[in-house]
Amino acid sequence: MTMMEPRKHGDASDGTVGGRQSRFEGNMKVTGKATYALEYPVENLAYAVLVQSTIPAGRVVTVDASAALAMPGVLLVLTPEDDLGLKLSADWGGNKPVDGPYYPLPREVQFNGQSIAAVVAESREQATEAARLVRVTYEASKHVADLNDPHAGEGKLVEPLSVAWGDAEAALAASPVKVEAEYSTPREYHVAMEPHGLTAKWDDDQLTIWEPSQWSHGMARMYSEWFDMPYENVRIISPFIGGGFGSKGQPLAYGAVAIAAARKLDRPVKLAVTRPQNFTSYGGRAGTRQTIALGATEDGILQAIVHRGASETSVYADWPEQTGAATSILYKVENFSSQHRIVPVNSVTPGALRGPGKNPSAYGIECAIEELAYKLGMDPLELRLKNDADHDYQSGKPWSTRRLREALTGGAEAFGWSRRSHAPRSMRDGKTLIGWGIGCGTFPVIRAPSEAMIRILSNGRVEVVSGAIDMGQGTYTILAQSAAEVFGIPVEQVEVHLGDSRLPGSAIAGGSMLAGSIMGAVHKAAVAARDELIGLALSDANSPFRETGANTLNFAEGRIGAPRGEAPSLTLAELMSALKREEIEVRRNTLPDGANAQEQLQAWTTMARVQGPTMGDYSMHSWCAHFAEVRVDEDFGTVRVSRMVSAFDCGRLYNPKLVESQWRGGIIMGIGQALLEEGLIDPRNGRTVNNNVGDYLVPTNSDVPDIQVISVGVPDHNASALGGKGVGEVGIVGVAPAIANAVFHATGKRIRDLPITLEKLL
Repeated sequence: MTMMEPRKHGDASDGTVGGRQSRFEGNMKVTGKATYALEYPVENLAYAVLVQSTIPAGRVVTVDASAALAMPGVLLVLTPEDDLGLKLSADWGGNKPVDGPYYPLPREVQFNGQSIAAVVAESREQATEAARLVRVTYEASKHVADLNDPHAGEGKLVEPLSVAWGDAEAALAASPVKVEAEYSTPREYHVAMEPHGLTAKWDDDQLTIWEPSQWSHGMARMYSEWFDMPYENVRIISPFIGGGFGSKGQPLAYGAVAIAAARKLDRPVKLAVTRPQNFTSYGGRAGTRQTIALGATEDGILQAIVHRGASETSVYADWPEQTGAATSILYKVENFSSQHRIVPVNSVTPGALRGPGKNPSAYGIECAIEELAYKLGMDPLELRLKNDADHDYQSGKPWSTRRLREALTGGAEAFGWSRRSHAPRSMRDGKTLIGWGIGCGTFPVIRAPSEAMIRILSNGRVEVVSGAIDMGQGTYTILAQSAAEVFGIPVEQVEVHLGDSRLPGSAIAGGSMLAGSIMGAVHKAAVAARDELIGLALSDANSPFRETGANTLNFAEGRIGAPRGEAPSLTLAELMSALKREEIEVRRNTLPDGANAQEQLQAWTTMARVQGPTMGDYSMHSWCAHFAEVRVDEDFGTVRVSRMVSAFDCGRLYNPKLVESQWRGGIIMGIGQALLEEGLIDPRNGRTVNNNVGDYLVPTNSDVPDIQVISVGVPDHNASALGGKGVGEVGIVGVAPAIANAVFHATGKRIRDLPITLEKLL
């Protein structure tokens, strides 16, 4: 359990919900005081190193570990020959699989870079050197390298992702203006600053795991099922996370290997996944392609959208990167058809990467809308406003709140869009071509139950306790602000404890759902604790408020008093002292009243209680509009993003300073997606060629322009108890098409396959 004590910044209003309180843990991180999972000091450690396959498909015939075992310090070599005694786990939704064994080091090779052995030694250096001596012989078979492999085929249709209304094909055929094009995105990777890994320690039948986790409760549940042990016997500790972006929400094969090794050796084991191994130990964003056809009237009213998309998945599990996820809700259209296929290739199963589905989907539809605007000779902003959706045409439900029109108009005004010259190649600065482009984005409001504990201590401090995590998005800070507001105390009086599966249950930090979920639980618990304190203060024989005749108390400016100002006025510590109470502890959750212990456990450890954006009377989403300026060197074709203005509707902002940081972070990742990021796969052997941060390019300081972010949202209490909508992922959605559209405006050349590189422009 980690305690975060706030540092004082700004005025007192910054410490309440809606204030611009600086992140509590920021000082700890920049001074090196924050302890990450792999930095925890554990005595008598052994070190594990993975050995990965060098072929993309086939079978392990033999593993010769004799030379490795003869090396100094080597304790153990695990291979496919070792039965680790593991069982299959239920999936994210809690759907229990057919009983069967789980082999984290399988004999069947399904992709290049698959873990097939592990060496454990007294030091990491010894294990690394010994791992090089492990000799593996294979029986190779044919493979499919990626989505572009000529043997990939068209894949299989994902029926639940087929969406249609009206008669899109007929309406398209009858439309006087049509555009149709294919758009593609490459394989992309998380490349979080903190690589993956864990330390595992057994104490008899108790297992403690120090591992960066976006979901401590769900991961503890899955580990407990793998090792066939009670959930309460597993503890995950994860106080700080150096970025996750969707990659740290579930246990992975290397975790099972490290824990099994620790059990065999009866000593703690640390396994740090190397940077190259981070490219194949879990999946990033799948490569995608999509064909979009739009039909419109001559004055720009959309008549039909026909979408056909496909994405990679692995040969052993299905994961659709839903290319139609945003296509169906951004614009008003009476005739719509969308289908998505998954194409099995020899890669690790793809996973969730910031804005999954919505990101490539927005890339396709927003580029297509821009192409339609040019075919019509219409301003791209005017076309978008003309086709603004008045309700959700897919579900038929009204929007809870949708201020995309305000985002477009407000962003355009701040950007200076009215000064734009429409024709491509018509804006320049000497030999530099200048282009302006728009891209809209959306992300659904996903809701999940959570739990929180509030402790009022005798010294006047308030503790907020939850198993929720903070991977840099500001959970520590906003929870303290919520408690400080309820008790009317300075935020410096609040301590926040997070990042431990033994603490009260929490939703996953994924799907942009954590803030809305956990803030509701903390607020509910804090109000209940305050009400309990008021009850004691008005009824307890020791209370100075008992004889005042008040029926409630006010909490403000660090003091507690009666509403009409009658004496006395006490601090929280003085009142607790008068009541002779050491602490008041209250625990609340956001489940329906009467939920039993099993239902509560299911709620925090599976996705079974998660609610999607239309599971209610309204369709609930966050929205954004990005305006990008690019500068393209006319001779060399180099592209630089020189300015971004982005307007967002994310409801009420719990802390605008932290929200703006999240938005900017998403925008920067979108710049990388548009211009830099591309997983390069060798078709001969399915190997990721650029499996390091020297060759897999992500934006650095010199790539990031001035970024202006604007909020146009209003509180949405259908979406969450305190009126906020998701902020973490919507920022990346729509950035890449805004840049692609700006590049077309600058150069007159349409690049439909990301990233946009100089050789594609020349």
